[in-house]
Amino acid sequence: MKSTNPVFARWGAGRAQSPAAAEPVTGFPANPYATAGVAVADRDTVTSAMTVDDVVVRTATTLGTVVLGAVLSWLLLPVDEATIGRSYGIAVGAALIAFVLSMIQAVRRTPSPALILGYAAFEGVFLGVLSSATSTYIAPGVVVQAVLGTFAVAAGMLIAYRMRWIRVTRRFTGIVVSAATGFVLLLLADSLFSAFGAGGGLGFHSGGLGIAFGVVGILLGACFLALDFRQIEDAVAFGAHRDEAWFAAFGLTMTLVWIYLEVLQVLTIFNSDN
Repeated sequence: MKSTNPVFARWGAGRAQSPAAAEPVTGFPANPYATAGVAVADRDTVTSAMTVDDVVVRTATTLGTVVLGAVLSWLLLPVDEATIGRSYGIAVGAALIAFVLSMIQAVRRTPSPALILGYAAFEGVFLGVLSSATSTYIAPGVVVQAVLGTFAVAAGMLIAYRMRWIRVTRRFTGIVVSAATGFVLLLLADSLFSAFGAGGGLGFHSGGLGIAFGVVGILLGACFLALDFRQIEDAVAFGAHRDEAWFAAFGLTMTLVWIYLEVLQVLTIFNSDN
């Protein structure tokens, strides 16, 4: 099952499949990780095959870097009236750098830990300033709630996936991709309306419509987690190289950041309305 996450979609790109690796008996799709003419099980590098533990360690490292960057920016980039402009400027710059690094890594055929951890560090700086400002001026205490909510969504999806309550099929993937495309187009339209003087844009950042839109964003993020879990499961089953666990860490981190931002938006609107 090919993931729509641009990071996971790179896995196995350009690898020729061998006859021995095609359509294994486990029911998984044809092996995208096989080396030309050599079955995975016969390779000398089989001891370097990716495991779930590899994914866990690298994901913890990447998320830990995000958290460290967020904590440091929260402490070192205050959002009081005297310094809020400078802090916002640094946060926007960090977000742009994180975006560039993520795009570079997304188009690479091999993972680069330096790019991935660099993305995580700069993304953490952006999230730290944003979270600090939100907690200070809009909804005190909302950040802890958003973090707990993000982990609750991730844990719930992991349980649902492992229990096979959610089955990642081609139809499921198509529905998620279509919904995500519509969601992104609405976000772009909202940004254009806001940029050209429509005030609050299409209203996706306040009131009941803002909460509903945020909930849709959370659900989409949860669905992308399911796609990512399936991609990791396939990679481990097919014997992908251990280095590709960095792709898993990168993709999961991007998805969790997305979910956190959506949860933060929903809780912020809810708390500010009350």
